Amino acid sequence: MQNVSKTPSIRTIEQVIDETPTVRTFVISDNDLANVLPGQFAMVWIPGVNEIPMSIMVMPENGKAAFTVRKRGVSSSALYDLKVGQQIGVRGPYGNSFDIKDGKIALVGGGTGLVPLLRLAKFAKPNNEVVLLMGSKSKDEVFFEQQANQILKNHKHQIISCTEDGTYGEKGFVTDVLGKLLETSKFDAIYTCGPEIMMHKIVQMANSKGIFVQASLERMMKCGIGICGSCCMDDVMVCHDGTVFDGGFLANSKEFGHTHRAKSGILENY
Repeated sequence: MQNVSKTPSIRTIEQVIDETPTVRTFVISDNDLANVLPGQFAMVWIPGVNEIPMSIMVMPENGKAAFTVRKRGVSSSALYDLKVGQQIGVRGPYGNSFDIKDGKIALVGGGTGLVPLLRLAKFAKPNNEVVLLMGSKSKDEVFFEQQANQILKNHKHQIISCTEDGTYGEKGFVTDVLGKLLETSKFDAIYTCGPEIMMHKIVQMANSKGIFVQASLERMMKCGIGICGSCCMDDVMVCHDGTVFDGGFLANSKEFGHTHRAKSGILENY
């Protein structure tokens, strides 16, 4: 059983990797977070700013963990701007994990939603054939392609990059490409992480064909342990009961893909 930290442990940023013009990966040393299960997350404290939930990027070096962030809001921008030698707080790991099935599986990710899927790829079973769909807006926002090939080098695999503007790989959304694949290929399971509208469509597609599907959700999280209720969705807490949910549960959700909660707790439509 993994050690779960309920108070932040201070870690020094050892390396900063520029993935794209708007995305960076921050590497730290942490044995517990380096070995989390695919789908689990940590709460990351940016001193003086905020604490936010983040998936843990798999690293090739033992004892190393990493967080990949896109510069967007106040908290993500503050993390993005940190330098080597500066410190962050981490606690966790929290949450459940993906249930990896035998056979041919599809991993469908958009943007930084690829992080838990690459960790899933590392945990792939020997008999898994893996198709990884990576969604980006344009060529300069494509990342993790080389890392994915390295992680899956011992598996039969295919990596398909999709860009919305068609400047690299397949033109269109990952949902469009997955739809075409489902017409000609048989999959035993589909796993997804990324924008909720994207995941909602993928879950619907999988359910319509009777394919096992799981999605890792991101909701407003303030505590990470199911106390504050900020991440409630229907009758579950995403941080405590997820973040991974299967297609059966999500098909009956009144909120998944339709509404989300603001910091105040008010429901807002997508």
